[in-house]
Amino acid sequence: MNGILSNKLEKMILLGNEAIVRGALEAGVNFVSTFPGTPASEIGDVFSEISKSKKANLYFEYSTNEKVALEAAAGAAFSGLNSLVAMKHFGLNVASDALLPIVYTGVEGAMVVVVADDPGCWSSAQTEQDTRYYAEMAHLLMLEPSTSQECKDFTKLAFDISKKFKIPVMVRTTTRVAHQSAPVELFNIQYPTSKIQKPIKSGRFSTMPPNVLRMKKELLEKLEKIRAFSEGSKLNQISNPASREKFGIVCSGVSYLYVMEALEELGLKLPVLRLGFTYPFPKKIVNNFIKNLKKILVVEELESYLEEKVKAQAKEANPKLKIFGSGLPKIGELKPEYVLQAIAEISGKKINLNLKIHQQNFQKLELLKRFPNLCPGCPYWLVFSAIKKAAPKNTIFGGDIGCYMLAGCPPHNIQDWLISMGSSIGIAHGVCNASKSKIKNQKSKIKVNDQKAISFIGDSTFFHAGIPALINTVFNKSNPLIIILDNGTTGMTGHQPHPGVGKTGSGEATRAIKIEDIVLACGVKNLKVIDPVNQEEFINTLKEFLEKEEVSVIIARHPCIFLKKS
Repeated sequence: MNGILSNKLEKMILLGNEAIVRGALEAGVNFVSTFPGTPASEIGDVFSEISKSKKANLYFEYSTNEKVALEAAAGAAFSGLNSLVAMKHFGLNVASDALLPIVYTGVEGAMVVVVADDPGCWSSAQTEQDTRYYAEMAHLLMLEPSTSQECKDFTKLAFDISKKFKIPVMVRTTTRVAHQSAPVELFNIQYPTSKIQKPIKSGRFSTMPPNVLRMKKELLEKLEKIRAFSEGSKLNQISNPASREKFGIVCSGVSYLYVMEALEELGLKLPVLRLGFTYPFPKKIVNNFIKNLKKILVVEELESYLEEKVKAQAKEANPKLKIFGSGLPKIGELKPEYVLQAIAEISGKKINLNLKIHQQNFQKLELLKRFPNLCPGCPYWLVFSAIKKAAPKNTIFGGDIGCYMLAGCPPHNIQDWLISMGSSIGIAHGVCNASKSKIKNQKSKIKVNDQKAISFIGDSTFFHAGIPALINTVFNKSNPLIIILDNGTTGMTGHQPHPGVGKTGSGEATRAIKIEDIVLACGVKNLKVIDPVNQEEFINTLKEFLEKEEVSVIIARHPCIFLKKS
């Protein structure tokens, strides 16, 4: 952390996420908010430590969820400050409700939205979401770095672009970009020395009609100016521009590194267009690149986002152009060997690797299967053990996002759905109330579900998205048993504080919000706070609450084993 704050070092080895932090510091960031979510977690962790330093002159917070984190950053940017908000790909879904209108309103200072996608779902159990399509839908400027150096440089430039055009800018990374380590050239940190907050003009950011239509018109006009700016941007570069080959490659993000590695291995010097400023899409650059080529390979992770756009441009610039790309895998991370084989096949180069045979041989290997497991000493062992003893055989179990996701793995095997933050409660409500649905056709053979439902949700996740779902279960009179696993931290993403801890992200003491107070305020009558170490009490309460006709809540409170040791 000390190195990241240094103005004496010329170079430093940084993770992509750490480089993003450094880029924001060099841009003079004032305000940072986030909700911890891997692969973006380190951004908040580093800012959290920096905010405790006497050198830093910035505000940092762990917000209760990504939507309020984005809104807080927008409020700072409305006031003329330089703000940054960071989240994982699924967090952008939560934040999108506020993001889209904020793109319409624009900002007075600068606002950078960092979003980290997770191809392969290494840290995310929901989907392999490709957030690039959000840029298209929201008209949100998007930069895509490939290296740690670019993570720093692109973030710094994102602040400049945002300030120039008074619009939010997204820096989109993926797991391999966020978590790679490499030397990064450093420049001086810009420490804000004076108060630059501006008063907000009356009605300036209100989207009340007819303002919203005027704002959209202004946004579309602004985007054309930004498109012209992106056409001349150094973020879009051609490697091997002097090549006379008629086979070229278009790529972005980490795929650029795989392409250059494959070309070196194959001994080829093909022209490569690396797009770093991907929305608005730089049409002229692409047209000029493809107009004299015969074949194009578009290399990208997950969806065919760039390929679709290149195809659209080819209709005008080069109708006979053969475009390849859809054949690359769309499930899991893009791997260097996939890129190597694709380039080799299209160029006619022979390689020693036959990927299909290699994969077939790999499948034949009898590898020892190891499931992820809870840490030794984790209090959740006690919770799951008690549930297996107390719950009837036909009980169904709702999972949520956190360490307790491992309830779905052996030896527990008690998780029947896992969807998103807070959905353990929301879906359990629907399951419980399914039996109340009226069957109009009395001859129907539909059998009413009489299974008991138990939902697991962690303390941080409860604050994030569980409260509205709990209110809904009370309001609409369903009766799941909800177990709130309170281990006193956000355990899965690195032990960040949450509203129940009593400390802010910058280490300041604050009021600890008691989960039981919220549960009672939501109207829950059946509530107990139990340390799962007290197994007899825990099991007896489980059996009692499973028979209730109203929603019941058990708060299983015991600190994370790592908190006890610290």
